[in-house]
Amino acid sequence: MNTISGSAPRTTSRYVIGERGSMRLGDILRQWETLLGLLLLAVFSINCLLLPQFFDFYNLADSTFNFSEKALMALPMALLIICREIDISVSAILALSSVAMGLANHYGVPAIGLFAVGIGTGIACGLLNGLLVTRFALPSIVVTIGSMSLFRGLASVILGDQAFNHYPELLSDWGQGYFFDVLPRPFVILLVMAALFALLLHGTSWGRRIYAIGNNPVAARFSGIAVDRYRLMLFVLTGAMAGLAACLLTGRIGSTRPNIALGWELEVITVVILGGVSIAGGAGSIGGVMLAVLTLGMVTYGLALANVPGIIMTIVVGVLLLATIAVPRLLRGKSSR
Repeated sequence: MNTISGSAPRTTSRYVIGERGSMRLGDILRQWETLLGLLLLAVFSINCLLLPQFFDFYNLADSTFNFSEKALMALPMALLIICREIDISVSAILALSSVAMGLANHYGVPAIGLFAVGIGTGIACGLLNGLLVTRFALPSIVVTIGSMSLFRGLASVILGDQAFNHYPELLSDWGQGYFFDVLPRPFVILLVMAALFALLLHGTSWGRRIYAIGNNPVAARFSGIAVDRYRLMLFVLTGAMAGLAACLLTGRIGSTRPNIALGWELEVITVVILGGVSIAGGAGSIGGVMLAVLTLGMVTYGLALANVPGIIMTIVVGVLLLATIAVPRLLRGKSSR
């Protein structure tokens, strides 16, 4: 009797595992991250075939300079959108942080202090956005559209038609330098931050609560989650990452102008949505965002090598954003019909 009762579950277990294994394989093939990986492979292969100079390790490494700062801002933006919020002001925060660094440099603040000024300004801007959203129950899209004009306007008033330059060498070392003369420092910082954000979102209770808030904020509040506190922290985190991006971008280009990072908010949001983060909240992954970063980076790098005008790149970004939002909804509608 013991033998029979012991053997039956093993047979059933093998069958269930096999069935589950096949289901897992099907689920993997249907995942957005898998499709993005295939799209990245296709983009890479097509560029290699059409552009002989594309497949060069040093050129590919240098191409990461063009998207590392945007990707740094996309990481916290992904968490915000998962949480049913959004920050349209990220590029304006970057601009104001860069202006604050220029002022500090003008008054003799040392190089290390400039990093603190840039990140601190970003934190202050993110805190303002977060307080307006959480304390006054204002829609984040309205708040951040207004603060975008405020921050960009402050940067323009302070600078006028002038520019800050002559930054310390330490800043340029981090903005345009390399590790081991091969890997760009901003890209390495991006990889480290992506790993930290992935651990935070997918490996901690903090991340599970973000998903819970995005799926149903009312239920999350009744379950004891401090919804407004999490939202406030995410806005502050977004501001801090925009400040870090300002430090790297300012060091890379060596100057600060009022139009620095103008229009970047569209590309940041495009990367996040293309990465599979649901605009309705509650779904998405850091892995998908990073795949979208690399895919869009390879597309723009290939277009640049082919001497395609910048306006065409803007059109490509807009088309990708519309397609990424519309196609899944059209497919779901067709399936339900």
